[in-house]
Amino acid sequence: MSAATRAPEAPPEVLPAPPARRPRWLRLPVPRGLLGRSLLIILVPLIVVQAVALQIFYGSHLDVISRRLAGGVAGDVAMVAELARREPDDRADLFREAAWRLELSMAFEPGARLQPTGGAAWAPLLPLEEDLDRALNERLRMPFDTDWQSDPRSVIIRVQMPDGVLHVEAPRKRLFTTTLYLFVVWLVGSALLLAGIAILFMKNQVRAIRRLAGAAELFGMGRDVGPIKPEGAQEVRQAAVAFNRMQERIRRFVAQRTEMLAGISHDLRTPLTRMRLALAMLPRSPETEEDVAALTQDVEEMERMIGSYLAFARGEGLEQPKPSDLVALVADEVAKARRAGAAVTVAAPEALVLPMRQDALRRSLGNLLDNARRHARRIAVAVEGAPATDGMPPPSGRAWAQVVVDDDGPGIPAASREDAFRPFSSGAPGGTGLGLAIARDIARAHGGDILLEASPLGGLRARLRLPM
Repeated sequence: MSAATRAPEAPPEVLPAPPARRPRWLRLPVPRGLLGRSLLIILVPLIVVQAVALQIFYGSHLDVISRRLAGGVAGDVAMVAELARREPDDRADLFREAAWRLELSMAFEPGARLQPTGGAAWAPLLPLEEDLDRALNERLRMPFDTDWQSDPRSVIIRVQMPDGVLHVEAPRKRLFTTTLYLFVVWLVGSALLLAGIAILFMKNQVRAIRRLAGAAELFGMGRDVGPIKPEGAQEVRQAAVAFNRMQERIRRFVAQRTEMLAGISHDLRTPLTRMRLALAMLPRSPETEEDVAALTQDVEEMERMIGSYLAFARGEGLEQPKPSDLVALVADEVAKARRAGAAVTVAAPEALVLPMRQDALRRSLGNLLDNARRHARRIAVAVEGAPATDGMPPPSGRAWAQVVVDDDGPGIPAASREDAFRPFSSGAPGGTGLGLAIARDIARAHGGDILLEASPLGGLRARLRLPM
């Protein structure tokens, strides 16, 4: 086929690019907790409103008042200086009138020359110095200097006269208004009061939510916490009531299922017991000995399978957790494995106490050790506390207590390790396929889990993790 008659190729499909993530430095530091975020939602608008109000007051009202007060003082000083320049002989009377009527203390230094002095501003956030200098420049029209540092109660204004320097002490109360202090105190006080009320109420609401979350977590770990007291907002109370009802329904369901399974266990084991008695009473002969032994083995295997099925369905749900020594429990199970013929080494601390269901955890550890014993010749068990690593954080930030079971058996491929936990998936001869499923079910009922990994011994590593 020529290139001219060749069918056009379809354009390659262009996949949409994933949305670009913002750089870390552009992300806002938002609190992670509900209390912090709630206070952020409440306090940020409050602070913004207060800042806008302060800016409006500072930029308009305060500026106008400051200019007017400065203009009044500058006008009085300019008038007295002009009269003193025109009537040098009447300066004493003029100064007395100014002190009485204008509250300006004046003194004249004959023949002196003005020496400008500088210094730090008295109130950097206020426009007092600038407004006074501007007003004096407009009204006085003589060289002058202002001193805000020498006297804490007055502003000293020095005016260069033709024959000397005029010293004027103007009270600061004529230039400064206490309205700003009152306004700032009102802003800060109201903000602190509202923030305190918000923090108090939000802490009560968050406390109720945390208590509900803690009860749900403990209940999920199989610890009977009993009904929780509804408190807080209406929605939180409704959630607490719903949680209490859920607990009751789950307890009732577990109790009914356990009673039903107990009856099934009795009904199934009764005919098996009769079969065992019948086999035991059969006359033995060399011709039937092998058949009777095979039938007896089948009956025992059926009883073992029924026990495993019922244990898996029951999940040891009736036992309540209590503080127990994990090291002692592991030592008992290792002793049983050794009596069964397994070569097991143990590395463990002296004690490691945590809340657990002893009987259920014995079954879980027993299944792990039995699985290793049937597939390996050498087993190593280690008990230790472990930090929250491997992307598997424990509940409520607790550390893990873990039991590591290593063996030198054939192991399980990485792609098939998760399938090994499925019921009836085991391909081992004589196995029911429920050992790992029961072990993980018990571990998860404690709030932990079981992980399968490659073992340093060359086989399989089973890591049983329990929250401390």
